[in-house]
Amino acid sequence: MFKPRRDSHHRPRKQRAKKAGLPPGSLVHLGEVKTAAPTLSLIEYDDGGLAEVKFADTAAWQAHSSRYATHWLNLHGLHDTALLREIGTRYGLHPLVLEDILNTDQRPKAESYGEYLYVVARYISYDADSLNVSSDQVSLVLMRNAVLSFQERPSGTFEPVRERLRSERGQIRKLGADYLAYALLDAIVDQYFIVLEQLSERTEELEDALLEKPTQESLQTLHKLRRATHNLRRAVWPLREVLNTLIRNEEGFFQPGTGLYLRDVYDHTVHIVESIEALRDLQAGMLDVYLSSLSNRFNVELRALTVITTLFMPAALVAGIFGMNFKHMPWLDLPHGFALAMGLMGSIALVMVAIFWRRNWLR
Repeated sequence: MFKPRRDSHHRPRKQRAKKAGLPPGSLVHLGEVKTAAPTLSLIEYDDGGLAEVKFADTAAWQAHSSRYATHWLNLHGLHDTALLREIGTRYGLHPLVLEDILNTDQRPKAESYGEYLYVVARYISYDADSLNVSSDQVSLVLMRNAVLSFQERPSGTFEPVRERLRSERGQIRKLGADYLAYALLDAIVDQYFIVLEQLSERTEELEDALLEKPTQESLQTLHKLRRATHNLRRAVWPLREVLNTLIRNEEGFFQPGTGLYLRDVYDHTVHIVESIEALRDLQAGMLDVYLSSLSNRFNVELRALTVITTLFMPAALVAGIFGMNFKHMPWLDLPHGFALAMGLMGSIALVMVAIFWRRNWLR
């Protein structure tokens, strides 16, 4: 673990005001500090073997000598600007690249700097309890024999790639850094698929609940799902353009064989985007379903109240007639006048109930 430097910025919120007036390439961390201390690790490999190292400090990293052809250097935690500056100096990274790495609200993009390719993407995480989809920035620098990855915090997104390297599954060790960069992007897109499936399942469950019994909690859940889907879309949508740029391969960073795999990732991304749009349409329709179900429930309750009120109206009319203070009125002096009045009220009510029942107003 690297101890935080004095020039690290431990602020919970992004403060662009810190960069106001500074020249381009100034190294200022913009974003939330998501890990206590940066962690620097290296995996180097070729078809003959693999070595994995986690560095305790900067001196150990600087003193390390590589034994294998392809290197993957990964940094967790971006708030230590001094450490990032050292990495940039050792690998010859442009100050604008370092500036973009530290600015953690970058839009996914791909830029060529001659000797290396700089790619920004966003990997996502999903909390099933809170229905929250959050995204973290990941920056990749592709060189001829190395890949540098910069993450805001530790994540399991790239762990399948590490396992493939350790177990020699597939051809990943036999191919170069360009294939490793593809594998990392593919791992990010795979995570999109997982989150999309979870959101789709939760949306379908909510749709059934809305049809059966719409509640205020259902509306709140729908709002959370729509917001989560929007956050997923923001991460995926611009990645299509990034992958399209990589497929064109104008600078020749990718071998022809790797380009085939990149096209496959691009197809997956297009499929995810289309699925997200379909899910958004479904969620928008569910809001209409909720409002319609709520209106139907209100109409049913209002109809019940209307029927009850209507049933008592004849009784009120009869009671009002016999309640007038005239001296001479029929039935007032009869011994069974009260029973006759009540019978009349009940008979009218029964006739009205029969009429309502035949017209399906009570079903």
